[in-house]
Amino acid sequence: MTDLLQHVENQIQARHLIKQGDKVLVAVSGGLDSMVLLHALKKLSARHNWKLTVAHFNHQLRGRASDADERLVRKTAAAMKLPFVAESADVKESARKLKLSIEMAARKLRHGFFAHIARRRRIQTVALAHQADDQIELFFLRLLRGAGSKGLAGMKWQSPSPADKKIRLVRPLLDLNKDELQKFARENKIAFRDDATNFSSDFLRNRIRNELLPMLRSHYQPGLNKTILRVMDIVGAESDFVASSASSLQLNLIRPEPEGCNFGNLPVAIQRRILQSQLIELAVVADFDLVEQLRKSSGKHVSVGSGRSVAREENGKLKLRVEQSVGFSSNGLEINLSGGAADATFGDVKLNWSFTNDPRQRRPRQSVLEIFDAEKIGGKILLRHWRAGDRFQPIGLKSAAKLQNLFTNAKIPLARRRNLVVAEASGGEIFWVEGLRISENFKLSLQTRRRLIWNWQRVHANEQL
Repeated sequence: MTDLLQHVENQIQARHLIKQGDKVLVAVSGGLDSMVLLHALKKLSARHNWKLTVAHFNHQLRGRASDADERLVRKTAAAMKLPFVAESADVKESARKLKLSIEMAARKLRHGFFAHIARRRRIQTVALAHQADDQIELFFLRLLRGAGSKGLAGMKWQSPSPADKKIRLVRPLLDLNKDELQKFARENKIAFRDDATNFSSDFLRNRIRNELLPMLRSHYQPGLNKTILRVMDIVGAESDFVASSASSLQLNLIRPEPEGCNFGNLPVAIQRRILQSQLIELAVVADFDLVEQLRKSSGKHVSVGSGRSVAREENGKLKLRVEQSVGFSSNGLEINLSGGAADATFGDVKLNWSFTNDPRQRRPRQSVLEIFDAEKIGGKILLRHWRAGDRFQPIGLKSAAKLQNLFTNAKIPLARRRNLVVAEASGGEIFWVEGLRISENFKLSLQTRRRLIWNWQRVHANEQL
């Protein structure tokens, strides 16, 4: 038995990832990591009586290349005499309908497929091929996005499926790096396919992998993987402790004193985790600014979009309120930006846009032209009118605020507000509001590679803000 196989077997047993005789659904994309995982589990299955099923999800993002991935996995499963199941979906179209990024839509569809097959075949364990380099990339990706300890802890060796909590996801390769997997593939003549999009600089994760990490290893810390994995382990253990403490204390919050505990006297980390867990249960994005607004004041409703708001009671319990909106237009215009420069008209507003990679491009003095980070906006946008409950974070503002309040501060009459046009990015967040400053979250930065030049004008000059 090779060193890698012995290591994988030891981790599976020590961490109780897969038990003797278990049924396992192996998620295989056709890339290096998942093909190594499949071969390793197949070689070990005879010793442990595992019953493997191979599952492949075709994202239809790379045309013929995606179909070639599926053919390789299907052929490999047949050679191993293992059951094979596959499904395909138009991820781009789903992302548009769900108002998600392509990455998040792909993840949602993929895990939904795995959970569906697992339930149908009465399988409780899904094996994924995440490895140590994935962990490092994820750490820096989340660090740059301002994640807390839970996010920085990264992926766990095992966790519940996001599509079905009764199904376990296990990651037997989580402490092995890409070089070790490539060596195993060479020695065992394992065929796999490379995804060309992994080398594109259009995606932040790829720039972290191909630019940032090599620079850090070369100039700052040769043992970066070991150092970061140790940090993630420490942060993860502390995050688990906070989560456990918060869960226990949360049960006492609704009890009256002196039996219960006082929310305001709890450590800040516990307060934040209690609020975060409740927001997740309410299907509300638990960003830091929202958590802090709720933590620092009780009884004050904070808008969370789509006509909903939340408020914290004195004891720390959150209350969700659904607000009714009247008199607002529900019409919208979806625009695909992948075609490059173009123009459109929505209501009384004419727009045209173009793209540039020139970092010298600056916003001119005229107020009807703005410049955004094109990558943050994504490939599709939605133009629509203002809705009650909309939140927006203008550049320079530390957190998002209700558009209604921003309009009031700008002394914009109610009748005019309902005709104003707003633009949503691919992820559903508002990046532009007619007449207001651009969004803080979509402004240019040192990391910006591609710029969206956004020009707008009202048909009637006297209506322009």
